[in-house]
Amino acid sequence: MLSLRKTDSVRPRLPARVRAAIGAQQDASERLIGWFQLAVVVIFGLLYAASPKTYAADVEFTPVPWALGIYFAFTVIRLLLAYRGSVGPLMLYTSIVLDMCLLLGLIWSFHLQYQQPPSFYLKSPTLLYVFIFIALRALRFEARYVVAAGLVAAAGWTGLASYAVYTTGAEMVTRDYVYYMTNNAVLVGAELDKIISILLVTAIIAVAINRARNLLNRSVAEGQAAQDLSRFFSPEIADQITASEEAVSAGSGQAREAAILFCDIRGFTGFSNTHQPNEVIAMLAEYQRQIVPILQKHGGTIDKFMGDGIMVTFGAALPTDTYAADALRAVDELMLGAEAWNAGRVAAGEPELRVGAAVASGRLIFGAVGDESRLEYTVIGDAVNLAAKLEKATKDQKVRAHTTLETYETALAQGYVPPDTKDRRASCAVDGVDAPVDLVVLTA
Repeated sequence: MLSLRKTDSVRPRLPARVRAAIGAQQDASERLIGWFQLAVVVIFGLLYAASPKTYAADVEFTPVPWALGIYFAFTVIRLLLAYRGSVGPLMLYTSIVLDMCLLLGLIWSFHLQYQQPPSFYLKSPTLLYVFIFIALRALRFEARYVVAAGLVAAAGWTGLASYAVYTTGAEMVTRDYVYYMTNNAVLVGAELDKIISILLVTAIIAVAINRARNLLNRSVAEGQAAQDLSRFFSPEIADQITASEEAVSAGSGQAREAAILFCDIRGFTGFSNTHQPNEVIAMLAEYQRQIVPILQKHGGTIDKFMGDGIMVTFGAALPTDTYAADALRAVDELMLGAEAWNAGRVAAGEPELRVGAAVASGRLIFGAVGDESRLEYTVIGDAVNLAAKLEKATKDQKVRAHTTLETYETALAQGYVPPDTKDRRASCAVDGVDAPVDLVVLTA
């Protein structure tokens, strides 16, 4: 049966392979940050080159080109390091400090270039780029780097504002907003507003990143769990479990018109008694690698492996109007694949192992059974029991695969085209079935 255990929560610690995948994404994000920063410095340069120069032509020092050149060189170096390997925390924190220092240093230099008092640079709109640099750190999905960028920016602007007040003098500090806007005056409240805005934006982004990171970890863990589930369950069942809008619970079932296929290896008991355990498991793995893809190719859902036996449903987990036709097509290809597999074994000197199969169809119930700690997806109905008994009856009928006449006619109506003329056997006795059963031989 298809089973699963319910857990109260996703494990907080992610597997190493998942952490490695997230780390790789962060490295890619760091390269993306580098390219954004390079774009910013190029934009700075283009704007500076295109803007009219209002300072005196004979000014002795023009710091903007120097600052842009240093920042450009630093950005290129950091981008190269990001491509060479993972950028460590020390390098990241250093990068944040240098980013902000270069940007704020550029703003500070404006009063020198334009030969104005330091309060002049406090009105520079270039401060807005601080928020871009803070937001860039969000690309790593680590709140600590956003917080570091915000704190450095707030501390830097506090330093610039304090320097302006100290060097300009108290007489240039005003509470008159109009005078502040039209002169090189300092409005302390305005500078506090800028610092508070930097800190609040930083806090909001950091909280959002932290919440998003927790959601990311949970989503990655659940995605990994779904991927692992798909190895133990058929894809259709795994999809139902992970995509269900409500928690899977016992006691809920759905009626289906479906087909059930049972197949197993003839002579498996004798083979397992005369071979080493690792040889038996290796043979089963080889057999299942050959058979399972064929069954899934035709829409079959693996319900369970029973040693050498396989129970497959068609139209139960995923309803379809061609369940019987799909099942018989699967049997036809299954027999050919089993013959090829067996021929290869015989050619390699291994003992011959035949495969038997049977199909029954009808109305059945598909759903989850069990309790809150352990659930099993399964199918229940007469068709399930009949298919199991028919598979055993292949030995009595001396055939490799057969089905009921009812299932065969249903398959024909659903578009099944038999590869050859089938032998029909009326009123056959099947062990465990009270009434005789009309059978159709699929493979003699």
